[in-house]
Amino acid sequence: MHKHTNKLIHETSPYLLQHAHNPVQWYPWGTEALEKAKEENKPILVSIGYSACHWCHVMERESFENEATAALMNQYFINIKIDREERPDLDHIYMDAVQAISGSGGWPLNVFLTPDARPFYGGTYFPPTAAYNRPSWTDTLLGVAQAFRERKHEIDAQAENLTSHLQQANSFGLQKIAGDEIFRTEKIDLAVTNLLKTADMEWGGFGRAPKFPQTQSILFLLRHAYVNNTLVKKEETNLHDKKSLLFGGGEAALLSLNKMIDGGIYDQIGGGFARYATDTEWLIPHFEKMLYDNALLIGVLAEAHQATGALRYKEVIEETMNFITSELQSPDGGFYAALDADSEGVEGKYYVWTKEETATLLGNDADLFNAFYDITEKGNWEGHSIPRVKETLSNFAKANNLEEQALKKMLHKSRETLLLHREKRVHPGLDDKIILSWNALMNTACSKAFAATQNEAYRQMAIQNMKFLLSRFKNTEVFFYHTYKNGQAKYPAFLDDYAYLAEALLNLYTITANNEWLLMAKKIVKHVQVHFRELDTPFFYYTSQHQTDVIVRKKEVYDGATPSGNAVMAANLWKLSHYFSINEWRQQAMDMLAALGSAVTRYPSSFGQWACLLQEVVLGTNEVVVTGPNFEEMYTEIAAAYLPHSILAGCKNPQNELPITAGKLSAHKSAIFLCRNNTCLPPVFFTSELISLINKG
Repeated sequence: MHKHTNKLIHETSPYLLQHAHNPVQWYPWGTEALEKAKEENKPILVSIGYSACHWCHVMERESFENEATAALMNQYFINIKIDREERPDLDHIYMDAVQAISGSGGWPLNVFLTPDARPFYGGTYFPPTAAYNRPSWTDTLLGVAQAFRERKHEIDAQAENLTSHLQQANSFGLQKIAGDEIFRTEKIDLAVTNLLKTADMEWGGFGRAPKFPQTQSILFLLRHAYVNNTLVKKEETNLHDKKSLLFGGGEAALLSLNKMIDGGIYDQIGGGFARYATDTEWLIPHFEKMLYDNALLIGVLAEAHQATGALRYKEVIEETMNFITSELQSPDGGFYAALDADSEGVEGKYYVWTKEETATLLGNDADLFNAFYDITEKGNWEGHSIPRVKETLSNFAKANNLEEQALKKMLHKSRETLLLHREKRVHPGLDDKIILSWNALMNTACSKAFAATQNEAYRQMAIQNMKFLLSRFKNTEVFFYHTYKNGQAKYPAFLDDYAYLAEALLNLYTITANNEWLLMAKKIVKHVQVHFRELDTPFFYYTSQHQTDVIVRKKEVYDGATPSGNAVMAANLWKLSHYFSINEWRQQAMDMLAALGSAVTRYPSSFGQWACLLQEVVLGTNEVVVTGPNFEEMYTEIAAAYLPHSILAGCKNPQNELPITAGKLSAHKSAIFLCRNNTCLPPVFFTSELISLINKG
């Protein structure tokens, strides 16, 4: 069928393999392609995408599969294809370059480099003929090739400028704010106020469409409201009752979760969340489902369930965990990366319904089901309906004179019927590579889901997955790889891989009291200090000092689709410093926060993970230790309680390898010790006593 194959045929990434039969002579990033560009003195075209990216597939169909276009690319360029999920380090560098050139970025990312790999021109999607105010791909190729031949000095100057811009953008100023004034409660209140200025108090979320989940911002507001006792504990609240802005923080957090759960961004039939919504009401998703979004949302839903007791959050955790286990879990306990937005070449086709279909499948229940989930004759999207919930179950039941439990049962049965039918459709493509950082996020999600629901299956999933990660991704004791597929781990791990893995180990320790996980987290952080630390600052580079194929070592401090690796590392340092009494690590976490200073409070939506840490540093960490003959039972109770800004340790007797337990032993029975701000209180013997001590502050 394919008369072409190119160098991508030997890769494991599903995205690269999709391009292995293009007439373009693609190379993977590596020595062979980079050397060839120098030998032949040709510019390099680097094209970056990922398998769940809709416009990446469009550009492939229109341009990379076209013989004439491919001939131009092969004649004038050395062509390199990169899966951004395999090489996020290269993606970050060249994305920054394209944003500097064009003012915007995205995927597919197409960037032209000099033979020594410095960027000089680029853009995102290029159409086959000039359209959308964009030049055509062939005109772009010819223009760049001509400039490289005839105006080489201009290209070199542009490459020089861009490369120095990338280096400068990376050396952000690191002055401490006078007197560490960042560490004050007013600063947290200011971050809340600034975040709420962007909150949509009608539809939830922050900013205008397209809307992303922004789990870090939701988590920050949720914890803030909880520790300040301003969290409304019942599900139904009057969201237009404008109390103080601070009071609005908890409402904004829960409203965002509620509206996402009710929207089309949430798969009402099969569970799990899509990447983002293209509209204000969360109705129309970009239908790709990524492991990391689902992991982060499970984590925040777990905290929301613990904080409010609202049953709906527990149900959504269970439905999303079911989606993960049935669609994204490998037999050996790893988690796959993503599901495409498209099936049969059409975005969303797998997920949408018509009234005729539901009528055929559901019979007498169809009318009620359709009314509840907004499935209409005309459809709510391009002639089809994306299921969504427009009013609460209890209101809908009242309006239709139904008993609430009976309605709930019928809807559940109908969803199962539709799910079984949907299974017979052509499935969206699966990206089955296993990424360390995303698996670590999912591991944390499993631990948090267990803490919130006490479903033992989730704890076992976390343990099984952690054993898988520690055995398959590890080279030596603490050197890890970034991706794994077909029995092969590759690419040295990046900061995010290590940061999220240490965080997952801390969370796993919290639900198991198994020291092995805590000691491993400490080892990983030590490794990162040696191989990723920037000299003379408290921060970490994205790439290890041993990685030589990048033109600049970037430092990432903002949250993107996933939390900033530096921010997660700062939180790891903070927590581990309490477990192991390592003052330098505690100070480093504070230095990182102080160095970012007012940026965190002024732009909290970009620094949500940092804002969560600032909150904990200012309010103080509750150090909870359970010791004694039957400590496990009490330990499990405490792990299930909602205690933000706390760390938990447990053992029969104090242990030398765990300094936090030193001297904490009660004479006869299991006891709970609480220490905060270097002060320890007398032991208590019931979880309820601990919670009231913590709430007293």
